[in-house]
Amino acid sequence: MPVVRFGAFETRKSNYTVTFNGGNILSNERSRKRGIWEDQAVMQASDTKKFGRVDLDVTLMSFGTAPVGNIFRPIPDDVSDAMYQRSWDAGIRYYDTAPMYGHGLSELRTGHSLRWKNRDDYVLSSKVGRVLKAARRSEIDFAPWCDAGANVMQFDYSYDGTMRSFEDSLQRMALEYIDILFIHDIDVFTRGDEQPAVFEEAMDGCWRALETLRDQGVVKAIGVGVNEWEVCHAALQRHDFDCFLLAGRYTLLEQESLNEFLPLCEERGAAVVVGGGFNSGILATGAVEGAKYNYAPAPPEIMERVRDIETVCRDHNVPLPAAAMQFVVAHPAVASFCAGTRTVAQLDKNLDWFAHPIPSDFWAELKQKGLLREDAPTP
Repeated sequence: MPVVRFGAFETRKSNYTVTFNGGNILSNERSRKRGIWEDQAVMQASDTKKFGRVDLDVTLMSFGTAPVGNIFRPIPDDVSDAMYQRSWDAGIRYYDTAPMYGHGLSELRTGHSLRWKNRDDYVLSSKVGRVLKAARRSEIDFAPWCDAGANVMQFDYSYDGTMRSFEDSLQRMALEYIDILFIHDIDVFTRGDEQPAVFEEAMDGCWRALETLRDQGVVKAIGVGVNEWEVCHAALQRHDFDCFLLAGRYTLLEQESLNEFLPLCEERGAAVVVGGGFNSGILATGAVEGAKYNYAPAPPEIMERVRDIETVCRDHNVPLPAAAMQFVVAHPAVASFCAGTRTVAQLDKNLDWFAHPIPSDFWAELKQKGLLREDAPTP
């Protein structure tokens, strides 16, 4: 498979050959036919990147399954399955799920939709830290999930609880194995004042269980999935984790993780999957009325900053969401942009944004105007 170099990283393309040097196309007949010239970097969601030091390649875009857990409102079974099949047809080969998503529904749907795919042809990640137990629907508080699985959830970061969570996930999905396991939600956002104690519990019980599973070859990579880069940084300082799923803390609007966390990931060969790369909405919708930033209405300063970025986008004919997606995966440590969708049409938009050509002058202007850190890698 040909290797593609995007200045900061190498990726592999299955459909045609491109070679980049600092974002400049050196040779690509198809790009010339599409009207893409030497200052425009082109990537595809199906391009692959090595998963840090682990012997795995993942697609630059991964399929996030929180929406198919029926968060906020239900997604019909046929629509859910259609998104899995469309993502597969588009070349996506990394799927991320969790017991939490829909009280097990997301894992059930993931297993159902992938059951006839060759298991060695895709990468699958799930999470530990919650144990599910069957219960009557009348006894379950499902919020914010709708029409979810008939299971109650309880946090459990013990060794035994981690092992049970892993085994239960395998049974719910009825797939042969799970490649990557993340310790889920040991952050301040989720656990509040309990977070320091929860973190210590997970660094003991979960860590010992996951290290055992990795040493036995049952899983290939182990890590932490949270909403704060500081928690990831602390975990990597504590233990020899392979990877992290970071929700929304490395985006066009937030680059503080460049200070300590991402450099340490590069040094240690730890891979990062970025979820929430649209900052929960505003980098997809733009600075419209009611735009969401980190699960809340966007404050005035964020609205103003996004408007300034949108001005540069218009000047270079770059959709804001395309810039948001492609920026994230330009960092050498970031292996994949994990995006969930509610419809096939939304998924198709993501695929198009990922492939939209972006001129190098666009990134230079963002930096020149102070809208992007000077040390932030760009495609």
